[in-house]
Amino acid sequence: MNAADHAPVRLTEFSHGGGCGCKIAPGVLSELLAAAPMRNLPKDLLVGRESSDDGAVYRLSDTQALIATTDFFTPIVDDPYDFGRIAAANALSDIYAMGGRPFMALAVVGMPLDKLPLEVIRKILAGGESVCALAGIPIAGGHSIDVLEPIYGLVALGLVHPERVKRNDRAEEGDVLILGKPLGVGILSAALKKGTLSAAGYEQMIATTTRLNTPGTALGELPGVHAMTDVSGFGLAGHLLEVCRGSRLGANLRFADLPLIEEALHWARQGTVTGATERNWSGYGDEIHLPEGAPAWQRALITDPQTSGGLLVACAPEAEAEVLAVFSKHGFEAARRIGRMVAGQGLSVE
Repeated sequence: MNAADHAPVRLTEFSHGGGCGCKIAPGVLSELLAAAPMRNLPKDLLVGRESSDDGAVYRLSDTQALIATTDFFTPIVDDPYDFGRIAAANALSDIYAMGGRPFMALAVVGMPLDKLPLEVIRKILAGGESVCALAGIPIAGGHSIDVLEPIYGLVALGLVHPERVKRNDRAEEGDVLILGKPLGVGILSAALKKGTLSAAGYEQMIATTTRLNTPGTALGELPGVHAMTDVSGFGLAGHLLEVCRGSRLGANLRFADLPLIEEALHWARQGTVTGATERNWSGYGDEIHLPEGAPAWQRALITDPQTSGGLLVACAPEAEAEVLAVFSKHGFEAARRIGRMVAGQGLSVE
């Protein structure tokens, strides 16, 4: 029997951890990178891996810089077309998070050819191409291999003015923090894998993970935006802590102000979480100060791995209205202020 004769495939059955939840734990990643010193850095490399930013940025001229990034993962959903869409939107998000505009992508494809029908693989690729078409860019090439788990993603390339690059380590004391998408994707994916996610919950999950973070390009042009990143596998707390460390500041979050996917809140309260949630907490939990007696589900939501999550913006207080207006113009009605950058270290939640 060949792959084409198999029963209908559930892609998540091939995944030990789906979406951005399969990222290497933050503590382990730090150890790996610490052992690999940076050498021979050209003067035109404006952003490298020194601050764990969303992409590398190389100056081409006085008015143009190249953003290069790659992102790929194992399935977070069973539908192959949706998997391709989510993976592509997630990869392009890093370009927007740097304040840039994508112009081209390359596909990264790894498939177990003896287990997946070719039609399933075609649908994955078609899903990715559909999102790139929405972004107005081609998938101009790529690379494919035969592997044990399905893997799909993109090498994404973008352009930005060198003076408009939005790094994740330039936040200033007093900056307002704004989050563009609601949290809870990882929790929904865990419920999906258990077979308990509702049809409405799945629709919410697909809607948020396939939405391109297009406001990032316009936000890159605002001088009041000091730092920007996107929230992915390390959760809101993990990526905000990267902003804190790089900017040598602390942050305060108001949990009541966090935008949450409604069904994710339900499942969080029921104890449904991903394995990556605990890995995230183990990697940086000692830097987080929660209120005494805070329930476990609150911790789960701020450490929940997001796949194709929202933009996290640190901006001057006087730029808050303008930033929210940009999000609103692009249809991101869930965007809201969630906290502030403060003197000190770590992350406090109230």
